[in-house]
Amino acid sequence: MSKKVKKYDDDPNTTGHSWDGIEEFDNPMPRWWLWTFYATIIWGIGYTIAYPAWPGIQSATAGVLAWNSRADVVADIAAVDEANAPINARLIETDLTEIAADANLNSYAVSSGAAVFKTWCAQCHGAGAAGAKGYPNLLDDDWLWGGTMEDIHVTVSHGIRNEESDDARYSEMPAFGRDELLGKTEIAQVANYVMSLSGVPQDASQVEAGAAVYAENCSSCHMDDGTGDIYQGAPNLADAIWLYGGDYATVYETIYNSRYGVMPPWNTRLSEAQIRAVSAYVHQLGGGE
Repeated sequence: MSKKVKKYDDDPNTTGHSWDGIEEFDNPMPRWWLWTFYATIIWGIGYTIAYPAWPGIQSATAGVLAWNSRADVVADIAAVDEANAPINARLIETDLTEIAADANLNSYAVSSGAAVFKTWCAQCHGAGAAGAKGYPNLLDDDWLWGGTMEDIHVTVSHGIRNEESDDARYSEMPAFGRDELLGKTEIAQVANYVMSLSGVPQDASQVEAGAAVYAENCSSCHMDDGTGDIYQGAPNLADAIWLYGGDYATVYETIYNSRYGVMPPWNTRLSEAQIRAVSAYVHQLGGGE
């Protein structure tokens, strides 16, 4: 049972609410708080007039000051580009093989290239450049199109198997099963043979027959010993490094349906200085040549 609260003549009015007999006084807010509150309202109105604020169908109100954060970013980028213009010019003019010989230029190229790589390349090749299934590891020496500075520069510039650059690296492995070039038995045999080049085949009894299938259908690109041909983009099958996986099921799938990885050309997205910088960065990671 709630106890009734005693009221005094000088008590202010209450809000009219009651909780278990407890009533709340309706005291006015302190004047300092009210003036601060009114000031924030005035400031807010002024801000929406001066700066971009109210969203519209296609854009926000511009504000009488016409301030734009994107314009500030553009100006900052332009200032950095202007400051880097001389060394970027040196980077473009210097022969690719001579960049590493110039300590200051090489330091700039590697640092700049790291930023380019993290922005544009890490999504596929990984933040540490170790790659992923279907995306080459750039830290090892297994380079399909060559790992010299010149080779890397061409690959980055024009990409691989794309339809945007006429100079793109291009090769296409036949889909031996899908296109009925080989039967399933022959594919099983050659899959076991290929696995035997760098490890243990699933079925050793099929290796000899697979060698004959390989010699007739695969050696022209992957070479007689399976070491591949970088100029054709034909992988080395004898080094236990597999782009899509080296287990039997994956090797069989690769022979049956082929693989057709695509890399876009970057010469339409990056400047020549950026391409040279990222080429220097990738080259010094430890792989390549």
